[in-house]
Amino acid sequence: MKEALRQLSADMEGILYTDDTMRTLYATDASAYREMPLAVAIPAGVNDLKLLIAFARLHHTSLIPRTAGTSLAGQVVGHGIVVDVSRTFTKILELNAQENWVRVQPGVIRDELNLFLKPHGLYFGPETSTANRAMIGGMVGNNSCGSNSVVYGSTRDHLLEVKALLSDGSEVTFGALSLDDFEAKCEAPPSLETTLYRETRRLLGNHATQAEIRQEFPRKSITRRNTGYAVDLLVDTAPFTAGTEDFNFCKLLAGSEGTLAFITEIKLHVNPLPPKETGLLCVHFHSIDEALRANIIAMQFKPSASELIDHYILECTKDNIEQSKNRFFVQGDPGAILVVEFLRNERDAIREIAGQLQTALEAAGLGYHFPLLFGDDSKKIWSLRKAGLGLLSNLPGDEKAVPVIEDTAVAVEDLPAYIRDFNEILAKYGLYSVHYAHAGSGEIHLRPILNLKTAEGNQLFRTIAEEIATLVKKYKGSLSGEHGDGRLRGEFIRQMVGEKNYELLRNIKQLWDPQHIFNPNKIVDTPSMNSMLRYTPGQQAPDLKTIFHFPHQTLLQHAEQCNGSGDCRKTPASGGTMCPSYMATRNEKDTTRARANILREFLTHSKKENKFDHQEIYEVLDLCLACKGCKSECPSNVDMAKLKMEFLQHYYDANGVPLRARMIGNIAKLNGLASLAPRMYNAITGDHAVGQLIKKCSGFATQRALPTLYKTTLRHWYQKVWLPARPASNYRQQVYLFCDEFTNYNDTEIGIKTVQLLDALGYEVLLIAHPESGRAYMSKGLLRKARTLAEENVRRFSGIISAHTPLLGIEPSAILSFRDEYPDLVSEALRPAAHALAPHVFLVDEFLAAQADAGFITANQFTSDTRQIKLHGHCQQKALSAITYSKKILSLPANYAVDVIPSGCCGMAGSFGYEKEHYDLSMQIGEMVLFPAVRQASADTLIAAAGTSCRHQVKDGTGRKAQHPVEILHAALK
Repeated sequence: MKEALRQLSADMEGILYTDDTMRTLYATDASAYREMPLAVAIPAGVNDLKLLIAFARLHHTSLIPRTAGTSLAGQVVGHGIVVDVSRTFTKILELNAQENWVRVQPGVIRDELNLFLKPHGLYFGPETSTANRAMIGGMVGNNSCGSNSVVYGSTRDHLLEVKALLSDGSEVTFGALSLDDFEAKCEAPPSLETTLYRETRRLLGNHATQAEIRQEFPRKSITRRNTGYAVDLLVDTAPFTAGTEDFNFCKLLAGSEGTLAFITEIKLHVNPLPPKETGLLCVHFHSIDEALRANIIAMQFKPSASELIDHYILECTKDNIEQSKNRFFVQGDPGAILVVEFLRNERDAIREIAGQLQTALEAAGLGYHFPLLFGDDSKKIWSLRKAGLGLLSNLPGDEKAVPVIEDTAVAVEDLPAYIRDFNEILAKYGLYSVHYAHAGSGEIHLRPILNLKTAEGNQLFRTIAEEIATLVKKYKGSLSGEHGDGRLRGEFIRQMVGEKNYELLRNIKQLWDPQHIFNPNKIVDTPSMNSMLRYTPGQQAPDLKTIFHFPHQTLLQHAEQCNGSGDCRKTPASGGTMCPSYMATRNEKDTTRARANILREFLTHSKKENKFDHQEIYEVLDLCLACKGCKSECPSNVDMAKLKMEFLQHYYDANGVPLRARMIGNIAKLNGLASLAPRMYNAITGDHAVGQLIKKCSGFATQRALPTLYKTTLRHWYQKVWLPARPASNYRQQVYLFCDEFTNYNDTEIGIKTVQLLDALGYEVLLIAHPESGRAYMSKGLLRKARTLAEENVRRFSGIISAHTPLLGIEPSAILSFRDEYPDLVSEALRPAAHALAPHVFLVDEFLAAQADAGFITANQFTSDTRQIKLHGHCQQKALSAITYSKKILSLPANYAVDVIPSGCCGMAGSFGYEKEHYDLSMQIGEMVLFPAVRQASADTLIAAAGTSCRHQVKDGTGRKAQHPVEILHAALK
């Protein structure tokens, strides 16, 4: 097989990975399953797919189609070749705006399709919670729906036509067929396509078979029904039922999870854009049962969505950096909130219909708080609701909200009774469940809290699935509403549709794919649902001694918080920071998810005494820029920067610290020595032969200009120039300035202007002796050295910093260490002091914005000149604070207009962009959004960036000088 795979790789135009690392990264999706694939293919085009099909037939293996890999039922986990089309099949091929259809490849992202359609007044309706990374191919495979399915239905409802490869490698096109066309297909010359039509006519033309399907399949009134193959929809087409719609195999392929054919092109119906105004009535209830009874009333008002958020989800949002900001509308401690969406062209029309619903609910004695939200506020609510799945991974320890019976759908009117019965079953086992999502469609996502690492948890996983399957059958519901059967629910399809129908489904699989090369053991012939899980029952947790403290969990448990939801697969079009390297490369290996996966795999299974001592981990973590985007944007708050720092320290313990890492870690010491003769240092390291040689020998990119030293240090200026000449003044408040190592040696002018600005605004600036921040040590994983500095800083400042005398910082990565890393880095004895200190440490931007809000700083103190400003936010500032503070202070001058560049990471990220092997990627990241925005700005537009790395990246990438917000404000003083 190794030789056969080698030959396949040589024959393919795309890439075939057979190494253990890439196979490991594709061994999981967003489900509980794990199975090592034979290989991972990145096909360049259809010809590669044909090669792969031929290979699978010849060598009796299988192909597993995959896009974003966010499946919850194990659909893209298997032992064959995983075929990832997310990097290459990404084109929007054709749009017919007059006929309202678009033709795309399967790797097109749903939200990006809508960005393309919007200028044409069109919209693809089905919207999954993963819509900013979910791809159309995956949505077809799962027949995805979304919160607005009461209006737009499922993906199947919009699927007009597909091009696909059959299991013999032949190319086919499936679309709607009149009766005559259907008969012509059945009588065409012999081929696999002809056989499909002819045998389908025979199988479904039997009246007894039709009666069996109609008797046993879920109720037709349940729109979310994905149980097995959609033969219940095929029998309701013209060849089998008079007066119905045309036959179309697309109905069968939607929801077939890649088990019947390999789709290469997709033609979709698209709708006109929805009404421009969205209003959310967020009704608060004391219990879930009350909310579900209210949902029946709400649906009478024909909303576009009715979504449930339960108490457990709301609790999870309290500690999530990103989502805690979106709780602004929550009053009290509700047992559940029902988010009812209305779409209209005018807000008054929404107010009217929402008022009618509120009156009806109050008359029924349901609900206690009825906030109606519009605009950006409504976007925040949907962000909070969509984050629900990932937030559930935040539960500390090994017990997690497990996807097992989260996809059941029943009739809306049956929901209250069904959920009561459901919770009675869980109560028998001492379990409780999280409830959230699609109340308006009769589908509540339900996740019991289980520990799959134990034998008891593994058995409960199965027992609960069996009992709930029986309950769903009682209500004639669907076990799979939108997430599919996969290997999680496939075992229970026989029970859900009956023995005869199950054999029919098996016959269909055999008909389409006689050698079972397309995603076998999904939907039919599925192995036991509690086998091949990520966690082995009874597995022993390794004893990992870490330098960082991981509150309420171990390092491994923190990595395990990643549930695979793939939020880190966002693209620049979606906004946000996470994950910059993936945004540039579109390689699964460069996602936060991949890094968490590789850590979990090796830390769990390594036989080495130092379980971090693996080159494979180093390679996967290498392109993590430590931007901290994941700490806030990942719903599970997986702090990959922290994990990478910890890993590097232990990896260096086994393999030694590289020279370049030592140099970067010790940059403050080196700059301290060089500052004795700054002109000489700048001359030696400048852009000439000697400087180039130094960069080459040190492993830095020769294209980069190394940071220069200022003629003096900030400390020297403060002691020798500022203090002696400072005029007497009546200060409003004393503040301490943290003299970080970058401002002290390189960006001294910014430090000087910060002191002068604060002084002019009425704040006495105090500067004491203290160590560097340790940011450079942390970034290179030299945590023991960083800990020494962190502890000394905590000791120095703990006695003098308070709400009345805060500590301010200029460089975000340095000052935010006090709030982020220090509390978990210092020794146990100092943790209380570090935690007590953290709330009184601020970016200078934060402090000035707060003082402006309090009325102590006003526009009258600044120029009335008109200026345009483009603002780029520092990654760690966005993750741990907010760019809004910088925007607020830059807007203090009355006629300053500030436009925030929707950029993620600039690409420099400390030393990352200076390192020769990372230079190209660094610039590629800058080119995604930041560089074009700066280049397009007029020459008199000011470019603002708080981070020293960001400013260097802007200079290197565009030739423009970016200024710290403080510099701009300083220049604007009257």
